[in-house]
Amino acid sequence: MTVGQKAPEFELLASNGEKVKLSDYKGKNVVLYFYPKDMTPGCTTQACDFRDQHENFEELDAVILGVSPDPVDKHEKFVDKHGLPFLLLVDEDHKVAEEYGVWKLKKNFGKEYMGIERSTFIIDKEGNLSKEWRKVKVKGHVEEALQYIQENLS
Repeated sequence: MTVGQKAPEFELLASNGEKVKLSDYKGKNVVLYFYPKDMTPGCTTQACDFRDQHENFEELDAVILGVSPDPVDKHEKFVDKHGLPFLLLVDEDHKVAEEYGVWKLKKNFGKEYMGIERSTFIIDKEGNLSKEWRKVKVKGHVEEALQYIQENLS
């Protein structure tokens, strides 16, 4: 995947029970963020930061979509518990994460496993990859993404 190229198309089940395709959002900017797991501290902070800035993204004609390998029932609980106003997408087989290059070998307390590398992609109104952040640190990241759209895509 290269900035400036078409973002990989996908179709995934969303937290509202409907199937969602990236192409459904043609004509809007898309903030596609991949995160490891619902209900964990970092992922909760990130989701709540996106929630708190949601209206600012909407004003810039931007849609937020979160993606993790969690099943739809966990996404529904996460959305309900934190009042998330955007969709979370189910990537249980991590095919979309692999396409976007975020399914990685990780280490935690000396244990190796495969999982999501926290990453965010900004896709422009034509469906092209405009910006990517990999190995995202949660603190301040949502504001950085918002600022990028304000300065480059509004």
